[in-house]
Amino acid sequence: MVARLRPLVGRRFSGAVARMRAVVQRVSSASVTVGGRTVGAIDHGLLVLVGVQKDDGQADAHYIAAKVGDLRVFEDDARHMNRSVADVGGSVLVVSQFTLAADCRKGRRPSFDAAAAPELAKPLYEEVVRELQTQGLRVATGEFQTMMQVSLVNDGPVTLLLDSRKRF
Repeated sequence: MVARLRPLVGRRFSGAVARMRAVVQRVSSASVTVGGRTVGAIDHGLLVLVGVQKDDGQADAHYIAAKVGDLRVFEDDARHMNRSVADVGGSVLVVSQFTLAADCRKGRRPSFDAAAAPELAKPLYEEVVRELQTQGLRVATGEFQTMMQVSLVNDGPVTLLLDSRKRF
């Protein structure tokens, strides 16, 4: 069954506007293991945790992939963040993380009402991966909808938040 990818819209769920989110970390190395076996690993590059929400569509996936590929977060010779992951010959490790859709404003337990169902989230997560590969980047991934252990050495540390609706 192929999920229909929805266009960019801005519906509300539990008071929050749905949007694709990503946490981007500049890393010296990162890896993902599932059940004791490594399923994805990179050296120098970016670890990207992607959270897909209910009304996300292809435009959201394209925005996140374009932003990740173009982010100038690596230092040039003058020690300014002026180079992209492609500029430095780095790789990208993309990991799905539905908990990025969590709403923690009420109570002590996060609400995941805005998180996309797997049949919508998986094709959009895969679209982010394809778009990064289309940019000529080396891309490794985790395993969608599995319990994963993510290991990383954050370089800097540099950690950035992306939001396809540009809320932050």
